[in-house]
Amino acid sequence: MARRKKIYEGKAKTLYEGPEPGTIVQYFKDDATAFNAEKHDVIEGKGVLNNILSEFFMLGLAQIGVPTHFLKRLNMREQLVRSCEIIPLEVIVRNYAAGSISKRLGIDEGTQLPRPIVEYCYKDDSLGDPLVTEEHIAAFGWASQQDMDDILSLALRVNDFLSGVFLAVGIRLVDFKIEIGRIYEGDFQRLVIADEISPDSCRLWDIKTGQKLDKDVFRRDLGSLTDAYSEVARRLGVMPNNPPAPGKPTLVN
Repeated sequence: MARRKKIYEGKAKTLYEGPEPGTIVQYFKDDATAFNAEKHDVIEGKGVLNNILSEFFMLGLAQIGVPTHFLKRLNMREQLVRSCEIIPLEVIVRNYAAGSISKRLGIDEGTQLPRPIVEYCYKDDSLGDPLVTEEHIAAFGWASQQDMDDILSLALRVNDFLSGVFLAVGIRLVDFKIEIGRIYEGDFQRLVIADEISPDSCRLWDIKTGQKLDKDVFRRDLGSLTDAYSEVARRLGVMPNNPPAPGKPTLVN
């Protein structure tokens, strides 16, 4: 079998050409990064957990009518997704103050915000993914006003869904980030949730204890990242049947 063509390699995932036109194979790595990749490690099993959890959330969103790029999970580390044009924005939804908003505005971490706040960051690692406004987005043509209306609607629908799912298993959704892609169908375009939804892209706190169950465990050296992600998967009922085996994984083509 010919080796698949690599399209792109990011900090947490590698993308390969899919088996059919318009598809991509998304491979989840075990790499963990923080502070714009200044901190880096390989956490055994992290990719398996993120793959399975992202599948769970993408399927749940599809059931409530939120379009995503997800097609199916192929194996423990890969999923098949639709090829789409990624809008160069990180869309962040905040329910409680944590991380950068606490530092910027001097709000104590854990403070519930008056309402969900949606922020946008320009996707550029070399610039540190700077915070931008809708005025910047319009001026530089990254998205139209109609796109922004649709993105806001999608972000809030995802927030409602995820908040409810996590609340049911005793987890507080503090904040999360998503990416949006454009899929072209003839002369029309459709916006979809792309990339992934996992503990890598969410802040998750245990409601009773405040224990962190997300990438802050790695950022702040609070313990085992795989234990935290496994706890999220266990509560949601999606722990893999064959837990990740020790040893560095290899990609089989």
